[in-house]
Amino acid sequence: MTFLSLWDNIMRYCLARNCSQYLYKIKQIFMDILAQQITELNKQLSTQLPIETLQAFQKSIQDLIERKIENNSLTNGDIFPSFSLKNQHHTTITLEDSLDHEKLIIAFLRGSWCPYCNLELKALVEEIEKNDAIRFIFITPQNENANLEWASEYKTSSFILSDKENKLAKEVGIEFELQDHVIDHYKNLGIDLLKINTTNNYTLPIPAVYVLDKNATIIYNFVNANYMQRINIDELKQYI
Repeated sequence: MTFLSLWDNIMRYCLARNCSQYLYKIKQIFMDILAQQITELNKQLSTQLPIETLQAFQKSIQDLIERKIENNSLTNGDIFPSFSLKNQHHTTITLEDSLDHEKLIIAFLRGSWCPYCNLELKALVEEIEKNDAIRFIFITPQNENANLEWASEYKTSSFILSDKENKLAKEVGIEFELQDHVIDHYKNLGIDLLKINTTNNYTLPIPAVYVLDKNATIIYNFVNANYMQRINIDELKQYI
């Protein structure tokens, strides 16, 4: 049983026994498990990574925040652009083919090398993917083989699409080029983005989640230049 399904059971129990006055306090304990996991991850990384690497990452994030990239990204009411991308099985998937459910959720992730993306992928698979009324698509700049390994690791039945050169991310308005001062720190951690993404550049997407209706209209979006902050799963559930 996942944390959020446990919360659902507690809520039903309290409502049936007229103890709703305790629901708020209980919910504070169980809400936003992903954020709690990220807090724990930050604590671990603060003791495992060299101080100069941590400072470089923070400088990189602050630079992205100051650029206000999300201000130029797609938002509610916009039509999501058409795409034709290969999934982890090297099969071409289009936007039009993916609009066959009540809702389509598209999540842009940096890649399997990113611990924050791993936490988000795991949370979305566990809490959202099981909803039969929606179709879920993950999009990364990684090559198909890297995406296949990632999908197998988390046993997701959803497609993970390869956005080569971040062309779709650029169209959506969430693509950026990794700063020079941080690239060597990635390399020192064994993260070879040129190999993983099969590319000659260091572009990445900032984390983003879009919910589309059957007409490809965006009805909910989460975009954050700080990759250490991710979507609130409970909030997302309200739109599906």
